[in-house]
Amino acid sequence: MQSKAATPDQYIAELPEERKEAMQRLRDLALEKMPKGYKETMGYGMLCYVVPKETYPDGYHVDPSLPLGLMSIASQKNFIAVYHMGMYGDPKLLEWFVSEYPKHCKNKLDMGKSCIRFKNIKNIPFDLLGELFSKVTVDQFIEMYESHLKNK
Repeated sequence: MQSKAATPDQYIAELPEERKEAMQRLRDLALEKMPKGYKETMGYGMLCYVVPKETYPDGYHVDPSLPLGLMSIASQKNFIAVYHMGMYGDPKLLEWFVSEYPKHCKNKLDMGKSCIRFKNIKNIPFDLLGELFSKVTVDQFIEMYESHLKNK
């Protein structure tokens, strides 16, 4: 489900009522907890948190016109998703999240390479996600990103 919303506020407003509260709470957590320097925007029909082009002019290597994105939050058809490239690029961060998850949630972790899926919005571990959102500074993400580019 890709939204055509032009702004984060419009995105939240267009969500089904049963998803609005959880998505707004995730958005508020991102805005509160993410280290300084990230910018909230829309991308790929999702809420995105990016390193602005003013900070990292090279942008995303696949499409340099786009800013470098650390995280996205989306209301998909059957779940709410948090996409966090920091966990994809940093095995220690992934290991931390996987080990912490059972302390915050009784249900099994449903996760891909960078995507955490929540089918039941009542089971979203907001405190844990807030902590995750706070863990990667802009400088750390740029360094991680560039090190992975050099390894290819």
